[in-house]
Amino acid sequence: MASLNDIRSTFLNYFAKQGHEIVDSSPLVPRNDPTLMFTNSGMVQFKNLFTGVEKRDYQRATTSQKCVRAGGKHNDLDNVGYTARHHTFFEMLGNFSFGDYFKEEAIPFAWELITKEFDIPKDKLYTTVYHTDDEAFEIWKKMGVAEDRIIRIPTHDNFWQMGPTGPCGPCTEIFYDHGEHIWGGPPGSPEEDGDRFIEIWNVVFMQNEQFEDGSMKALDMQSIDTGMGLERIGALLQGSHDNYDTDLFKALIEASANVTSTDPYGEQNVHHRVIADHLRSTSFLMADGVMPSNDGRGYVLRRIMRRAMRHAHLLGAKDPVMHQLVPSLVQQMGQAYPELGQAQALIEETLKQEETKFKATLDRGLKLLDDELDGLDDGAPLSGAAAFKLYDTYGFPLDLTQDALREKGRAVDTDGFDAAMAEQKAKARAAHVGSGDVAEDAIWFDIAEDNGASEFLGYDTETAEGQVQAILKDGALVEALAEGEEGWLVMNQTPFYAESGGQVADHGLVERLENRDHLAHVSDVQKFADGKLIAHKVTMSRGSIAKGDPVAMIVDHSRRTSIRANHSATHLLHEALRNALGEHVAQRGSLNADDRLRFDFSHNKALSAEELSKVGLEVNAYIRQNTAVETRIMTPDDAREMGAQALFGEKYGDEVRVVSMGHALTGKGLNGDTYSLELCGGTHVKQTGDIGVFVLLSDSASSAGVRRIEALTGEVAFAHLEREAKRVAEVAGTLKAQPADIVDRVKALLDERKALQNEVATLRRELAMSGGAGQGAGPEAKEINGVKFFAQVLSGVSGKDLPPLIDEHKARLESGAVLLIADTDGKVAVAAGVTDDLKGDLSAVDLVRAAVGALGGKGGGGRPDMAQGGAKDASKSDEAFAAAEAVIAG
Repeated sequence: MASLNDIRSTFLNYFAKQGHEIVDSSPLVPRNDPTLMFTNSGMVQFKNLFTGVEKRDYQRATTSQKCVRAGGKHNDLDNVGYTARHHTFFEMLGNFSFGDYFKEEAIPFAWELITKEFDIPKDKLYTTVYHTDDEAFEIWKKMGVAEDRIIRIPTHDNFWQMGPTGPCGPCTEIFYDHGEHIWGGPPGSPEEDGDRFIEIWNVVFMQNEQFEDGSMKALDMQSIDTGMGLERIGALLQGSHDNYDTDLFKALIEASANVTSTDPYGEQNVHHRVIADHLRSTSFLMADGVMPSNDGRGYVLRRIMRRAMRHAHLLGAKDPVMHQLVPSLVQQMGQAYPELGQAQALIEETLKQEETKFKATLDRGLKLLDDELDGLDDGAPLSGAAAFKLYDTYGFPLDLTQDALREKGRAVDTDGFDAAMAEQKAKARAAHVGSGDVAEDAIWFDIAEDNGASEFLGYDTETAEGQVQAILKDGALVEALAEGEEGWLVMNQTPFYAESGGQVADHGLVERLENRDHLAHVSDVQKFADGKLIAHKVTMSRGSIAKGDPVAMIVDHSRRTSIRANHSATHLLHEALRNALGEHVAQRGSLNADDRLRFDFSHNKALSAEELSKVGLEVNAYIRQNTAVETRIMTPDDAREMGAQALFGEKYGDEVRVVSMGHALTGKGLNGDTYSLELCGGTHVKQTGDIGVFVLLSDSASSAGVRRIEALTGEVAFAHLEREAKRVAEVAGTLKAQPADIVDRVKALLDERKALQNEVATLRRELAMSGGAGQGAGPEAKEINGVKFFAQVLSGVSGKDLPPLIDEHKARLESGAVLLIADTDGKVAVAAGVTDDLKGDLSAVDLVRAAVGALGGKGGGGRPDMAQGGAKDASKSDEAFAAAEAVIAG
């Protein structure tokens, strides 16, 4: 019996032999279709090739595409577990031609693969064509299919369209007849909804373009898009009518039965089927970067998780079990999808935390449900208010409540549920608008209510497509922005990071998909409506963008790379500071820009050169360690219990992103070997080595008890080091020394300079005392009120030379007062001295202040025996001397 892995390989290898490129499955979060919540078919990743927007180096491709249908218009969640072929996760096998081959080759490829490679009997097969597609009908006849087994379908079941306008074309399908023992009729018959005839392959002939007026014309590039569900063809080839009877699902169902100690195929089989299916969708979604949350894709993921967890509860599981099943899934599918194994630890950890958290409320929620049902008549629906309470208080999504009630033969008053939801939103809006916020804030809130939260894709990509949901210009909603205008764009999803947590906003471009020449430059990105909306400040450089337009968004890669390098370095810096200075160190603010990082932290004194060196060396050591930077989602309490550091000023909800980097025996993290572990919502490098290098520039005081480190990383740091090296080389050349010797050479020059300065100062004093160097013979001391008073104006003497001159003049006088005024390069210094025997009656401070005032200055101070001051105008020295004499005269 061929396994599903064998069937997948057979399909891909067959088309590889036919000249097709085997292309990896694209992620479950589509980057190129803003209308889709999840990738739901094989053609999604090739959409732009079909429309001609994108070119690749191949024209034929084949894939096994992972798909999810559990949200939006493609939602099979309610049926999973209760039918033979519904899944939230499935694989779509496909082959594609982009303007290469068409019907004449596509139909024979399909027929040969099914009847020869898979050896399915021809007499069990039927085909369908669109009722006007005579060309396909004739090709099937040439392949040997009898006319009564080629069914013309006149409905859109056999006509595919990408949307109301755009590429489209007829389909041809292949059906398998499971036999008369199963009820149902062939396609197109009144009994076609039965299970006897099952579609196993669909081939789309993408040959036309449809316009708004309903007209069509042939496409210049006619293409092929096919799809065959692996689970469905697998069941057929393994002799079953039920997808859950395939080898892969049997392995997962038996693993579920093993961890719950229950029968895999008895009355409880439906629970195991739900768990097996939901295990696949939740695990693959997390492997592709979707994490459980209360909005958007993360909310759909959580709904799927909780549905599976409730079925585990119904099986009697007392402890979390979903995470225990992940190894079985990786064993089954990890070879075909390596990303599953790479994310295994994250998947297991997240499932365990989610199930632990949900179990805490599950019993109370189910008790509330039972209490509500006890008061109802038989068959009466559960009230919408009760269903909403389950959702709002216990985290029970509506479909989970509906699933629980289905087993009891009851429904939910969905109109009442919607009314309760609307009432809560109205109250929330009234509270927000009435809180004193400006009118523009109310507009943001209304946008969020009408469209839901913006989804951030930037953790995994720097490019994405989105749909414009709202445009603001000058504080008001508008329908479009024209060339040269500035405003804010809100898209349903975006790769642009909005400024928060110390990380600056991304910059980049927004292009209108219908015409890529219509271009807007993004200069800022901010969050509004309590963080629900991500808005892009743009300037239209060419063309226009209107509400509803699909757009391509491209983040400035160079800027983003530099920003996340600085942000990741900040985490390493925080830990290095704690190791160097102590556990009291805590973040008190940060800036992670594209050209630098700034980190404020609690510490009450400057760092020594040794401490700065230790910090820099440690950060660079962990950069060179080049370990993976990992992110987990958990509750704040769980994060702190693991040793995570919370960031100053951040508000945390029920769940947080926890970023870990570096290996060290710190006791932090799951295994106690994580170097840095912090709560953080920013973007980061994939490996610490991506930071490049860390250069610490300065340590300074930011405020009382807070220090500030400024540093560089990456290319900016290398450029700084190159500039420093160039300066060193220039200095070495000027000093005529080797770079290694310049410190000693500079020290020697400084010592020499100091000696010369001392020598010059001594000479100046000697000249001043002797009346040389232009000082003249010098005045004679006067006697005023019985006190000898010596006063002189000196040139070429600095203010710092005056005190020793004062002392020498005092020694010569033996008893008396001295006043010296130095006038050098426009700087006027004043000094006065009084001998010790007089300082009880006469103060040098009074003399200086009197002289400074006469010279147009203010103040002056010192001791009674020595005082100094400064002034601006030495031309009034006679007035200064007179003022001092007046002080002596009393």
